Amino acid sequence: MTWNRFARLHALVETELAKALQRGHELGLSEYRALERLGEAPGGELRMQELADALCLNQSSVTRLVGRLEETGLTRRDLCSADRRGVYSVITDRGRVRLAEARSTYERSLAAALEQAGADPALTPLVTLVRGS
Repeated sequence: MTWNRFARLHALVETELAKALQRGHELGLSEYRALERLGEAPGGELRMQELADALCLNQSSVTRLVGRLEETGLTRRDLCSADRRGVYSVITDRGRVRLAEARSTYERSLAAALEQAGADPALTPLVTLVRGS
């Protein structure tokens, strides 16, 4: 079944990305992705719910994730001036530096993981599709 092959490819790639980011930058994969989304956002900030939606996480998980990023100085929280109930996560300068450092590791690891997975004949068509070739 194609879905099972896709799930296997996803798991293989995610595992390699997570190992490389942790080893090289002391970042979890979700932490990297949060920094990436914040770095792309206007003003480097997103409401907590927007970040949760962008990462496909629930509110509780994103709160813990942002807490870890804040502890290391990679993000900070800010209140919405128009609506005091709104809380933003904001990438810091230190977070932008860590993101820039980790981006090449992420890209290299992704390419390597896809290359490795592409050697499996059952995964080759999916790898080709993911690469857009």
